[in-house]
Amino acid sequence: MIIDCHVHVNQYELLQNVSSLDDRIEELQNEMNGNNVDYAIILSSYKVNSKRPSTKQIIEAIKKYDNLGVAAGFTIDNHTEEDLREYRELIKNGKIKALKIYSGYEHYYPYDEKYQKVYDICVEFGIPAMFHTGDTYSEKGKLRFARPLNLDEVAVDNPELKIVMCHLGNPWIQDAQEVIYKNKNVYADVSGLVVGSFDHFFEKMMKEKVAELINYAGEPRYLLYGTDWPISSMDSYLNFVAKLNIKKEFRDNFMFKNAKKLFNIS
Repeated sequence: MIIDCHVHVNQYELLQNVSSLDDRIEELQNEMNGNNVDYAIILSSYKVNSKRPSTKQIIEAIKKYDNLGVAAGFTIDNHTEEDLREYRELIKNGKIKALKIYSGYEHYYPYDEKYQKVYDICVEFGIPAMFHTGDTYSEKGKLRFARPLNLDEVAVDNPELKIVMCHLGNPWIQDAQEVIYKNKNVYADVSGLVVGSFDHFFEKMMKEKVAELINYAGEPRYLLYGTDWPISSMDSYLNFVAKLNIKKEFRDNFMFKNAKKLFNIS
């Protein structure tokens, strides 16, 4: 089984010429079927426009699919208290699997007290909070807000909060591995390490960095498979992770068991 815990249906990269949300979801289904991916979690964006659908639009569009879930993006500047109340009801009804904070894209540290209401909801319903960490896709992002060390403060102050560090904090993977090692409530996905497909040299470099993280942080009970599709290619990602030196029982955890439990996927 394969669970991709980090995909989008925004009009990125491989979907540049696909304007309809329904068509983009159909493209996602085709990509999943072509790569034997059983389930995927779609992350809604930090803002809504013609290329970035809202959480409610995504939930409505995936009604006929039982192999898709939603992680709802939340920002201080672009979302309201009413949005958060709606999220709470959707979480309660099983329509939202996680909440996502876009650190770096939004210029606040993740430990800013304004986010505490989000973390409280996540703890109340036992769902994870996902965080952008590392390099930003947009040149308007500010990297100091996206450093993985920032999540140590969130983890320590919210020990019951399940935290997902997206993108391994790349390029600060060494910082990320210490935060993961120290805090047992922190997980990490391997998504978005490349735009498009891995070439030989970059793949080799990233394989060594991920191997170092696993050796440092211990057995990958915390590691989640994700791609960041359509920014990153699914087939290239599967080729990349196939080359990671992980024991079979841990590989099953990485590819689906950790995500199935963390996101409560039936």
